[in-house]
Amino acid sequence: MEGKLPNTKRALMGLQHLFAMFGATILVPLLTGLSVQVTLVAVGVGTLIFHFMAKGKVPVFLGSSFAFMVGIRLITDPEMGPFAGEGLSQAEMLSYATGAIMVAGLLYLVLAMVVKFAGVEKFMKFLPTVVTAPTVILIGVMLAPFAINMAGSNWLLALVTLGIILVVSCWAKGMVKIIPILLGIAGAYVIALIGHFVFDLEWLNFAATTAAIEEPLYGIVGTPPFMAPRFALVPILIMLPFALATIAEHIADMVILKRLSGKDFIKDPGLSRTLVGDGLATIFGGWIGGPATTTYSENVGVVALTKIFDAGVLIFAAIYAVILGFSPLFASVIYSIPDAIIGGASFVLYGMIAAVGIRNLIEEKVDLSDMKNTIIVSVMLVTGLGLRFGNPITFNIGDTMVPIDRLGVAIAIILGIILNLILPSAKKDDEEKPKASLKQKKARA
Repeated sequence: MEGKLPNTKRALMGLQHLFAMFGATILVPLLTGLSVQVTLVAVGVGTLIFHFMAKGKVPVFLGSSFAFMVGIRLITDPEMGPFAGEGLSQAEMLSYATGAIMVAGLLYLVLAMVVKFAGVEKFMKFLPTVVTAPTVILIGVMLAPFAINMAGSNWLLALVTLGIILVVSCWAKGMVKIIPILLGIAGAYVIALIGHFVFDLEWLNFAATTAAIEEPLYGIVGTPPFMAPRFALVPILIMLPFALATIAEHIADMVILKRLSGKDFIKDPGLSRTLVGDGLATIFGGWIGGPATTTYSENVGVVALTKIFDAGVLIFAAIYAVILGFSPLFASVIYSIPDAIIGGASFVLYGMIAAVGIRNLIEEKVDLSDMKNTIIVSVMLVTGLGLRFGNPITFNIGDTMVPIDRLGVAIAIILGIILNLILPSAKKDDEEKPKASLKQKKARA
């Protein structure tokens, strides 16, 4: 549907986008320890910033990034993280993670300038699919242990969540098919409520809800617990490479929207402007103690389903997110969701992240019979996973101890970029040989 909608219809359609992004967006704070309230404010205001930079032309919503979540988990790991043994609280470690998120957002701005002056094609030569796809696969696989650990607290709830998501994803139609994560969490939560109140099973914890009700206005309205960022070298080094993965995701969503709408958003308003919008949103998120943001495929799916490309609809969804972010009572209900339900949803989400990387290799027709491509993918996967799950490796920069094993994704991306630039393509060599022999024959003749 082309053109602008009246605000009444925008407001209604915005609810659809709110539901579409909600399930995945709230999982990030629940899995990392960030505030649900601050997260909703971060993604809402971040989306508004994006639309301002994109001149209100691009129908996307910026939700909380799962790629950056790996970095947050690595930084806040109390046993193997960069602050292990230093006695920092989780809140203090999270503040260093959000500071690193801000710096990663600055990388968006730098790369946006590269795109503006060098062009999209030259930029993508440094980040081809053969490099970005294994990065996405690494992110999904590295998160897998967290899903198992959370699901293990109550396998019944985890499997109910997983079952609902699978049924909705495979057999539902229309708008319902767009929100499997939200429905899976909601359905399993109903089961948890029954178990808690009917069978006296201690599956739910309403401590946060009780505390919220005791606040003024019964906790319906309240200021989110914003958190100031802190900065340190190692967390920044851990976090930076994840920006490359989300930038590749950003570009992919722009291409998909072009196919759906017939409008080339990479040219108008321009990829540099949309990247700046995404980067500023990420910087804002880190500044207030929230997650990094990224364009959400769930909302692109709603656009594909409804054929409504009016960006104003997404602006309303962003406003709704901000409003919910100022409700401690609403956040307390989210906090009562059992870990097992989050773990069950994570089975699909983390697997889907890895699957998206595999799909990218297939859709972009990356030829793995070409030894160059095979070597790049192999080296990146072994480097990222080997450093993450192998024995700890460290070295010192001055007085700072740098845990190399925490930088597996960063090192894998760097190696992928270097190998892509220096390795010859066997396919090109095969194509050039017949041309060379033809020239030799002509010379002899």
